[in-house]
Amino acid sequence: MWGRIMFNLFKNDKENKIENITCKKCGAETPSDALRENLMICPECGAYMRMGAKDRLNMVIDKGSFKELDKNIKSVDPLSFPGYAEKLDAAKKNSGLIEGVVCGEAKIDGIKCAVFAMDSGFMMGSMGSAVGEKITRLFESATKSKLPVIGFITSGGARMQEGIYSLMQMAKVSGAVRRHADAGNLYTAVLTDPTTGGITASFAMQGDIIIAEPNALIGFAGARVIEQTTGEKLPEGFQRAEFLLEHGFIDLIEDRRRLKYTLSNILKLHTKGW
Repeated sequence: MWGRIMFNLFKNDKENKIENITCKKCGAETPSDALRENLMICPECGAYMRMGAKDRLNMVIDKGSFKELDKNIKSVDPLSFPGYAEKLDAAKKNSGLIEGVVCGEAKIDGIKCAVFAMDSGFMMGSMGSAVGEKITRLFESATKSKLPVIGFITSGGARMQEGIYSLMQMAKVSGAVRRHADAGNLYTAVLTDPTTGGITASFAMQGDIIIAEPNALIGFAGARVIEQTTGEKLPEGFQRAEFLLEHGFIDLIEDRRRLKYTLSNILKLHTKGW
């Protein structure tokens, strides 16, 4: 839903119209332009709303430094899955993208890095073969160029409409991440709401440094599935960022407004750029 809202924000800005967006947590209404200026954080209660891939990149990279890679790679329908072509068309309209991830090279405080950002507005950031191919190519390019990688991750998991082609991307991306690490390069993963399914079981948790946004949902199987399987009631806040930090699954929870500063410091440490 928030993917559609973000798309509408862009559209309304072009038409010089301002809409009020209602916070799902506290019910406060905020003009869309003010909400975007506040990085999609409710000014009343501090609740985080979902952001599109390009907004996430613009939030941290130096202006004018982004060079997009593999822009034209997009999904096909290898299994002729009923309704998939229509879902892809709707996802393109909702997100303003042709695929569920944006990849490229950029600078953060003058330090060059490779970056990718998944978009929950494109079929909930599900990983199809095109998404896996783009991220794999980014890591391979970063390995060759000796660049650190920063990844903004959001996903509902594998894209079921592509079957085994989607599941194969877990191993393919994970292999590229490992080769990047073996070459002595840094990978920082930024987990956003939601980060679930096969993505959590692969490259989301392979970061040398794993950062999460406050209250982000992070997990593999859904809470209800786990409860039904184990027959046990899960603890309060299970699979939220704060729970994962407490139990050692992630390294840091960072405020969206401080993220560029934090990523800059990580890159400076890695590149000895102090």
